[in-house]
Amino acid sequence: MSAREKRLRIIRSSDIHVVVMAVQEMAKQIGMNTGASAALSTAVSELSTNIIKYAKSGIVTTRAVRNRDQPGIEVLVQNHGPGIEDIELAMIDNVSTSGTLGLGLPGAKRLVDEFEISSQTGKRTRVRVVKWG
Repeated sequence: MSAREKRLRIIRSSDIHVVVMAVQEMAKQIGMNTGASAALSTAVSELSTNIIKYAKSGIVTTRAVRNRDQPGIEVLVQNHGPGIEDIELAMIDNVSTSGTLGLGLPGAKRLVDEFEISSQTGKRTRVRVVKWG
């Protein structure tokens, strides 16, 4: 793994802060603007919180990427938790299976430029996001 890529394990709430700080540091290193960095940090915080809430542990991998002359960061959030039974439903604002506000996944999607999610019920969830800037 290079300095332009980091892989961090999420097993407790305090790990979320470590991941967010890693994203912010990478954003600074690649010259990402403050607004883009803040949006990505917020999205990654939400996705990492979901790991603790639903899967208990997971991995967050951050990687510096480039699109022509524009720097960006790709973040892959993975866990081997219960999965999401209905992704389309989970992506609707105010829909929650756990009594929360139901804004996490759709909110994270709005904060980034690219968002992909896949899940297998009972096995895993994988979210890939990219923020340019």
